[in-house]
Amino acid sequence: MQRIFHGKFVLVAVLLSAAVLTGAACSTTPETNVNNTNTTTTTATSTMPAASPAGSMSNMNGNMSGMGNMNMQSSPNAASQPYDLQFIDTMSAHHQSAIDMARPAETKAQHAELKELARNIVRDQEREIAQMRGWREQWYAGKPQAMNMEMPGMMDAMKGMDMKGLNAATGNAFDLMFIDMMTAHHQGAVTMAREALTRAEHPEIKRLAQAIIDAQEKEIAQMKKWKAAWSGAGK
Repeated sequence: MQRIFHGKFVLVAVLLSAAVLTGAACSTTPETNVNNTNTTTTTATSTMPAASPAGSMSNMNGNMSGMGNMNMQSSPNAASQPYDLQFIDTMSAHHQSAIDMARPAETKAQHAELKELARNIVRDQEREIAQMRGWREQWYAGKPQAMNMEMPGMMDAMKGMDMKGLNAATGNAFDLMFIDMMTAHHQGAVTMAREALTRAEHPEIKRLAQAIIDAQEKEIAQMKKWKAAWSGAGK
């Protein structure tokens, strides 16, 4: 009897010990997971790299719904950076926003002429972005971003931008809305480029600025003609 009782006592003790250990494990595991989750989140937030100027317009808002309300901000201490670097980073961001606006028009525009213009905008401004990136790497390698919303023309170009409304529009209404938005956007680029003609240090920047003025003033004039012809067309 004593041997049987002793065996039962040992078995109960083992079971109680196992229960205590299991309870402790259950109580600590969730706490550990929470701590790990918090640590991971904090690390991801603190190490997230800033978007590059050329990609910022498309990355800040996935569907580009309302460019005028994207809360774009200048890069830290942008105004203290060399003017040519500010121009490169700011015009790159400006060009990218034009590309983001033009891509839907390549397929949505009702008029073939406007589709062709949109394709030309994408092609030309992607080429100029690549050119400016090359200069940045050559002249300002390792320099922080210098996108400056205060540069003449930049803020004006973003006023009235409504990508959500543009994406919702169809037919002739889309074409007219696109013309209004791209005309204002081009005018901002022309303003910025005119300043670069007098302030830029590198002759390459001045030549690009003049090319932007020539091309975009021509496109502005063409879009104004189309608007006059298509307004009230009811198509």
